[in-house]
Amino acid sequence: MHRERSMTRDAPGHPDDAARIRARLSRLAWLLDSSVRLPGGFRIGIDGLIGLIPGIGDLVAASVSAYIVAEAARLEVPGHVILRMISNVLVDLLVGTIPVLGDAFDFAFKANRRNIDLLDSHLDGAAATAGRGDDPSSH
Repeated sequence: MHRERSMTRDAPGHPDDAARIRARLSRLAWLLDSSVRLPGGFRIGIDGLIGLIPGIGDLVAASVSAYIVAEAARLEVPGHVILRMISNVLVDLLVGTIPVLGDAFDFAFKANRRNIDLLDSHLDGAAATAGRGDDPSSH
């Protein structure tokens, strides 16, 4: 019985699979970029806090951010969107390595939220196109 469930609802490509992945990635991006409320309403996440660890912090944070990009690729997001997502992670990583300025940038840039916005924009656009019955290959 448990095996039957995993072969249906949890199978890759099942419509519920993409929705579950999107929800999980959105929660992860929130945790990384916006989970801590500061006085004045500004929000930061653990990505910036991890980035404060000298030497490895930015690499660890970029590794977690790369997971979001990998999951987007698994959802068959087009290469140009994946490249924009990778560039967001690289900008966050490279600027984040600059002492003090990079740490402030890390808190403000929110690369993971940007990547979720790119993912949602693509998937919502693809769903709208599919809903209209348009065949993008015929244009």
